[in-house]
Amino acid sequence: MTVAGIISAILVGLIIGALGRLVVPGRQNIPIWLTIVVGIVAAFIGTAIARGAGVADTNGFDWIEFFIQVGLAALGVLAVTRLGGGHRRLGHR
Repeated sequence: MTVAGIISAILVGLIIGALGRLVVPGRQNIPIWLTIVVGIVAAFIGTAIARGAGVADTNGFDWIEFFIQVGLAALGVLAVTRLGGGHRRLGHR
C-alpha cells in the first residue's frame, strides 16, 4: 500500500467512522483515533460485502456500499462503546 493509499484510507475511515458515530444514539465516549480505526475496518468490510453482493461498482456514487459501510461503522462504534472502549470517569455511568 502506498502513502497515498494509507492517507486515503485514513480519510475514508474518518468520514465513515464519524457518520457511524452520528447514527448511534446517545453519547459515545471513545477517542477519535478509535472512531477512525472503526471507520477504516467498516470501510474495508463494507466494500468486501458490497463486492460479494455485486453492488460495489455502479455508475456514479455507490450508495449501497456507502450505507453498508456506515451501518457497519455504527455497529462497530456501538460495540466498542458497550465493551468499555470509552474512558469512564469514576463515579459516573
